[in-house]
Amino acid sequence: MSEYIEHDSDGISVGLVEKKHLIFGHPPNQMRLESGALLGPVTIAYETYGELNADKSNAVLVCHALSGDSHVAGYYREDDPKPGWWDIMVGPGKGIDTEKYFVICSNILGGCMGTTGPSSTNPSTGRPYGLDFPLVTIGDMVDAQKVLVDHLGIDKLLCVAGGSIGGMQVLEWTVRHPELVQSAIALATTTKHSPLAIAFNEVARQAIMADPKWMGGHYYDGPRPDHGLAVARMIGHITYLSEESMRAKFGRRLQNREAFSYNFDADFQVESYLRHQGQKFVERFDANSFLYITKAADYYELERDHGRGSIVEAFSKAKAKFLVVSFTSDWLYPSYQSKTIVQAIKRGGGEVSFCEIEADWGHDAFLLPNERLSNLIRGFMENVSSSIRR
Repeated sequence: MSEYIEHDSDGISVGLVEKKHLIFGHPPNQMRLESGALLGPVTIAYETYGELNADKSNAVLVCHALSGDSHVAGYYREDDPKPGWWDIMVGPGKGIDTEKYFVICSNILGGCMGTTGPSSTNPSTGRPYGLDFPLVTIGDMVDAQKVLVDHLGIDKLLCVAGGSIGGMQVLEWTVRHPELVQSAIALATTTKHSPLAIAFNEVARQAIMADPKWMGGHYYDGPRPDHGLAVARMIGHITYLSEESMRAKFGRRLQNREAFSYNFDADFQVESYLRHQGQKFVERFDANSFLYITKAADYYELERDHGRGSIVEAFSKAKAKFLVVSFTSDWLYPSYQSKTIVQAIKRGGGEVSFCEIEADWGHDAFLLPNERLSNLIRGFMENVSSSIRR
């Protein structure tokens, strides 16, 4: 890791970082998934920031959302145009301060950014898995992260933090490994998808599978289902925004024209924006990973998996101190879902702080600069650290 780099747009960065890889689960010791399937060997791509202290008490695990990866902060090279996906929050003096904490972030199981997923080579065939890759769950993702944490020699996590699907992983960590997690930050998340969220995911998946180039998931030797994946991303991106943000950003303004085209070009700015987002996404993401990760999110139901249908019973297993944050304009995971989490933690005897932040940016608000959110996270982590030292 290099010296800190100053960037005008985001202040002090952690600097140059390196993606690392851990391989485990070699036969006959494969990873057993919740479905019963065996998977191995498994590669986990991960990055670390800051220094682990002598008693290994300052480790923070950050969990990413659907389209994220292990690159949460910093730059891969000096001329890198864009930092990690949460560089506004992770770094020296930031909400998750890398001068105080040792931060870990790994690409989730089923992903396509270095961790084993459907685009990885199937050792049985020497070809990409495609749909031969077994379905994975949020719990499987956490189990893979647990292997990484053990590999790093850490037996206590000061905090596990994440938003959206990353927030689901956070909640899963607190009940699956309660003795290991001392605090948890769950942002814009839920214990289970609503029918609305499942419906949007299914339409997005169908857009991919309807692309003739999808080829039943075995497209890696030829053209890829870029159009289907782009449409899937456009659908998803609509759910990440809000009416307020779209009205302010686009209104009904036309894109580079003064009159309607009277054809199916992108007349409106919002059309052009969504097409651009879709095209950017296909350049870096795998269509099959999109299918697998959204299905894992749809399957997730904390109370079914850990509480025999009772969310209170599920959270009664957790020993972590919680910070739960929602955003007023998030209609994908609305605030009532976060409030349900908070109430269940309290009824289960847990300690929880909650904040609903006024924000016009929709579900994506946790990824955008927000001084209040940064201060909340900074203060929460300082309080947790202080209580542990006493």
